[in-house]
Amino acid sequence: MEKMKIRQNYRNHWHTDLLRAPQSDPLFCCFSLWCGPCASYILRKRALYNDMSRYTCCGGYMPCSGRCGESHCPELCLCTEVFLCFANSVASTRFMLQDEFNLQTTKCDNCIIGFMFCLQQVACILSCIACITGNDELQEASRVLNCCSDMVYCTVCSCMQTQHMVEMNKRDGKFGPRPMVAPAVQQMSRLDQPLPPTIGYAPPQPQAYPPKQLPTMYPPPPQQSPMYPPPPQQSPMYPPPPQQPYGYPPPPSQPHGYPPANYAPGVGYPPSGYPR
Repeated sequence: MEKMKIRQNYRNHWHTDLLRAPQSDPLFCCFSLWCGPCASYILRKRALYNDMSRYTCCGGYMPCSGRCGESHCPELCLCTEVFLCFANSVASTRFMLQDEFNLQTTKCDNCIIGFMFCLQQVACILSCIACITGNDELQEASRVLNCCSDMVYCTVCSCMQTQHMVEMNKRDGKFGPRPMVAPAVQQMSRLDQPLPPTIGYAPPQPQAYPPKQLPTMYPPPPQQSPMYPPPPQQSPMYPPPPQQPYGYPPPPSQPHGYPPANYAPGVGYPPSGYPR
């Protein structure tokens, strides 16, 4: 149960679901429908990368795993498993692929598998009731229901094994992008090597191309001033500052003829009537 809960959190998905599995590989789907144990044997061996030394009965998911002498004769043990425990062999291969590639089952696949199990349980319960009561009508209904459950079981197992086959084809790179390979060996041409003759085609003529012209729709780039950064420009909204004369402020003006030239310094000046 713990492993089942862990598988629900896987992030990868199957390459194809159960509904589209027959379209992906119809030949193998028919083969797995008519010979299910053989298909299960092939898929289990391929899931182990053809290394039977890694084989364990039911993939190690059952209590009897590792106790059936698998190490001595793994091929015989696998044949016994796919014929006697066919359902467990298919489920074990599915669990191995899910744990290896972190594959989760879609909701549609879970509904199909759950419907198969429920139909088998209902058919089994109806068969038990018909056997106890001895009613002919119930026995006939149980036979029809058992036949339907067997058909659904075989169909779902066939689609499931085809789904496993497609997933392993994807793993082995049998479809999708091809792996990268090394290019073939090439030889360098020499200047003195003659050109190969042209067959059915005229030799190519050199074409004269006009000189490349710059587009005229773009303006020329602005000329950068030698002074960087450019001096700030005076806003036209303000008048320029007034120009002051040299030697501003001017000296105080004296009246013409002052001081008097007729007077010697300190004699008769200032007048005698004025106090000193």
